[in-house]
Amino acid sequence: MPETRNLVLSPAQKLRSRLMNPQYLMVYATIGIFLLIYLFGALLYGKRGFTSVRTFMLFFSDNAYIGISAVGMTLVLITGGIDLSVAAVASLTGMIIAYGTTVLGMHPLVCIGIALVAGVGLGALMGACIQYLNVPPFITTLTGMFFARGVCSLISRESISIKHSMIDALAGFKVYLTWPNDKGEWVKIKPVASIDLNTIAFIVIILIGAYILQRTRFGRNVYALGGNEQSANLMGLPVARTKVLVYSFNGLCSVLAGISYVLYVKSGWNLALQGAELDVISACVIGGVMLSGGVGYMFGTLFGVLLKATIPAIITFNGSMNSWWAKIFTSVLLLLFIIIQRAVIASSQRTRKRG
Repeated sequence: MPETRNLVLSPAQKLRSRLMNPQYLMVYATIGIFLLIYLFGALLYGKRGFTSVRTFMLFFSDNAYIGISAVGMTLVLITGGIDLSVAAVASLTGMIIAYGTTVLGMHPLVCIGIALVAGVGLGALMGACIQYLNVPPFITTLTGMFFARGVCSLISRESISIKHSMIDALAGFKVYLTWPNDKGEWVKIKPVASIDLNTIAFIVIILIGAYILQRTRFGRNVYALGGNEQSANLMGLPVARTKVLVYSFNGLCSVLAGISYVLYVKSGWNLALQGAELDVISACVIGGVMLSGGVGYMFGTLFGVLLKATIPAIITFNGSMNSWWAKIFTSVLLLLFIIIQRAVIASSQRTRKRG
């Protein structure tokens, strides 16, 4: 009788299998490059405050609206789609809040409710067009971008300042970081560092996004849809509902990003966040989300945002470089990660063929 082969994997084999997962390999690459660039900045400008807690927390607060939008974009890219309307919807959110609060005298909560209905509704409509009318995501969301920008301009072509006690309170909310001194008293960290509401929202939404992707049936459907839509259909998965919900959720994240941006600048402008949709997409790709769909991890998106925040910070601390160098370095990083993605895909295909 032939000897039965032991198919039970040892703990070391299980660990090796997880480490070789293409999804995690991309995340490890993102974290590794982030640490290298952060170390580079620390060596050059550590004495100027680059490594301070205050500077690190600014990575979060200054880029919270990008990170919040990137959570929704991560789900869209995993399905194999794309959404070019995210920045326009965020800008529209700011215009609705600014115009409604300052000009019409409405309460900001009412304006936020209107923005939520508009953003989620537009996302659901775009998802339905992509699914039921077979319109390519690029064309559908480009139309959504033009529509949202057009509505912004119809509301007002001027920047509208927001003056309301609730907005001021939310924008000014801070939790100061402290540590014990020699006497055992808790004192503020020097230089003073704090966690604002935007930072909290960014982290909370990242955690929610990670839970949705990794712990829910909806998240598994998202991965299945991006892996192979035809196979997902044959398996009886709710492909249509999943796709519409993904774009609806992305619309929700775009509105939340717009609220975050409002708290950051306390104004609304029809031309705000122009081109920010590319920042959102690049943060996701740098974070390891594959443009071909089916692979992505929210933790990688977090480090993609932080990596994009680190480069401008180094340029700012340098003081002599033009700010446009940040775009150049980001483009190089983006190209690098696309090349890594192609290499990972090719390696996975070769492994499957050998198997």
